[in-house]
Order: sequence, then structure tokens, then C-alpha cells
Amino acid sequence: MPDVFTEAKRSEVMSRIRGRGNKETEVALKKLFRRHHITGWRRHQPIFGKPDFVFRKPRVAVFVDGCFWHCCPRHYNAPASNFTFWKKKLAANKARDRLVNQTLRKQGWCVLRIWEHDLAKRGEKCVQRIKSRISED
Repeated sequence: MPDVFTEAKRSEVMSRIRGRGNKETEVALKKLFRRHHITGWRRHQPIFGKPDFVFRKPRVAVFVDGCFWHCCPRHYNAPASNFTFWKKKLAANKARDRLVNQTLRKQGWCVLRIWEHDLAKRGEKCVQRIKSRISED
């Protein structure tokens, strides 16, 4: 079915849609934290890069990266339509991730990135990885 909007109008409509994060994966990690009695984490902290979870005292920033949006090497499949747009968009996402990692590390943060597929299939290992970092003194 052809689009009812012109390309310019579709672009305008889509630009007004704002993401709300990767809520399902964040909720899954939050449940794992509670199940394992992991405390001290905060969300929505004013830290560069907007980590999904922040452990302030041990300075650990946790990001839960979606396989599509962050170009997972195992699961990413490039969209067939509008290929040039998506290639540019997702390359910018990867570049932003690198900048965030570098900046936070220079500020003394430990940055942990967890793939959405790892959280779904290996949640317990993800929790152990986080626990080991937040317990380091």
C-alpha cells in the first residue's frame, strides 16, 4: 500500500515521534536487580549519555542496548527500504555510543553495555557482570 503522505510530510510526521527508551529491556533488568537484591541504582540521572541505570558510589553506568538501534553484530539486519537513511542514522548511533563511552571513562566511570539479546537469554550472567563491577572497591 502506498504512503498517503508525501515524502516531506512523512518526514515531518516521523520527526515528531519521540522515543521513550527501551522500556521492556530496562524493566527486565530492573526485575533482575530486585530478584538479586541489587540496590543503589538510579534511573534518569543527569549524566552524560543518559545511562539506563547509574550506580553513583562505585561510578558504574549501565546501558541496555537494543540490537537494531545499536547494530548488534549478531542480530542486526539492515532495513531494505530507505537503506541510505538507516545506514547514516545507525552509524551516528554507533559514533554517539563510542563518544559516550570515552567521555564517561575519562570522567572516571565504568561503562557497561548489555545487549538486549544477552539480557533476554543470559540475564543471570549480566547481573553477575554488574555485581562484580559495583562491588569492586
